[in-house]
Amino acid sequence: MRDQDEPPARTSPRQSWTFSNAVNAEIRRAAATGIYDIRGGGSKRQLPHFDDLLFLGASISRYPLEGYREKCATDVWLGTRFAKKPVHLEIPVTIAGMSFGALSGPAKEALGRGATAAGTSTTTGDGGMTEEERGHSRTLVYQYLPSRYGMNP
Repeated sequence: MRDQDEPPARTSPRQSWTFSNAVNAEIRRAAATGIYDIRGGGSKRQLPHFDDLLFLGASISRYPLEGYREKCATDVWLGTRFAKKPVHLEIPVTIAGMSFGALSGPAKEALGRGATAAGTSTTTGDGGMTEEERGHSRTLVYQYLPSRYGMNP
């Protein structure tokens, strides 16, 4: 039994294989104060705006005369040289990986439905694959990486 005048025993934090001492110190500071620097859905950086985009007309070899009569092929095949089953996308745009921790199940389902309707793929993110996402995504890229929520090498 501890004497009332004796300060509580303190254990030193263990060294983490995943996080540096500086990151661990930041986590402890945020837990103690309740003040976090980064929250989901935001960024401290100044993000580019659509007005910052510049389209170079010289890169287009020929303008279509009429969009409804001229066929413009936008489909893309990925892995035609080495893959046993190449991936076919109807548009050259994919949905980037966002983890289940950052997005809810209904949001992952909506992205899967939208990607399937648009003819493209969606990516799981490093939080694993959800049933909603797998059930509504025709082409789903599974993100597998060593990270905080992925596998541990």
